Amino acid sequence: MMKRVSALLVGFVLLLSAGQGNANSEFRNTVRIVGSSTVFPFAAFVAEKYYRKMGAESPVVESTGSGGGIKMFCSGIGVETPDIVNASRRMKISEIRDCAHNKVDHISEIMIGWDGIVIAKSRDSADFNLTRRHLWKALAKRLPVDGQLVDNPHKLWSHIDPALPDIPIQFFGPPPTSGTRDVFVEEVMNNGCRGSDYIEKLNAPSRKTVCGEMREDGVYIEAGEDDDLIVRRLSNNPKALGILGYNALERRSGLISALNIDGVVPTFETIRDGMYPLARPLFLYVKTEHMKVLPQIGEYLKEFMSDAAIGEEGYLTDNGLIPLQDDLGRSMKAQVLKLSTQ
Repeated sequence: MMKRVSALLVGFVLLLSAGQGNANSEFRNTVRIVGSSTVFPFAAFVAEKYYRKMGAESPVVESTGSGGGIKMFCSGIGVETPDIVNASRRMKISEIRDCAHNKVDHISEIMIGWDGIVIAKSRDSADFNLTRRHLWKALAKRLPVDGQLVDNPHKLWSHIDPALPDIPIQFFGPPPTSGTRDVFVEEVMNNGCRGSDYIEKLNAPSRKTVCGEMREDGVYIEAGEDDDLIVRRLSNNPKALGILGYNALERRSGLISALNIDGVVPTFETIRDGMYPLARPLFLYVKTEHMKVLPQIGEYLKEFMSDAAIGEEGYLTDNGLIPLQDDLGRSMKAQVLKLSTQ
């Protein structure tokens, strides 16, 4: 996944579409940020540091989920719309088109670091090893059995593999508006389902649907956009598992731990080096039009990308953000500085 993202994202990407929008001439003086629950703690930390350093009004940060935040971001230009959207996945082509349709024509994409999706459990429960194949068989809405699709019959982990525990399958995870959910479906469900004759004979659209559909029979419970709520539910239910970001694991390591996926433990090093199969990039998307009338956006971005925030001993790094390395990291910082001084 690291190589694919690096190929798509060489430094800072400026997304342009036809047309020109104008920001409202009577603008607020507070930066408004929406989006990913995974990025939310980082964005809030930076907002607090910005407020203390600048003495200006603190940016307002809302946790709406990546999909919900991008929808708000793309709704138009002007005082009523967000300036920045956090995302735990890359913006989709369809979302860029929605932005263009609403005259959001100049979007700056900033990669801020790496995260990993972890399968978390209570520290009071036993460890066991999972593969993406196990996870798909546990969470798919339908599975191929004897040449036809049937509702997922698996109730216990041991139904999937006798080597797994003889305990009920139970998950708490994000809703469809979440970037974490999108990446989980892409990297776990769509990869884990491959291999059976039935699946391989499907055309690409049908295969994507069958592989990506999640159970709706109570095994998978949507727990909203709040990772801390999932942590609390795992603490109260030691047999359940949760799907959340690595930074939540770092912040709540006294309460939860993570399972191995395909034989790899999610750690700072395995995510940064691309060994962990569920590593993913994190992004900020910024309305360049808004920066013309709200220079505070540029100051906020400079704080976000400063060494004090994302250096090896930065306050975001200490709170679970895995910073960019070497040339890519330097390129991002340089582009943010250039953007904020235009």
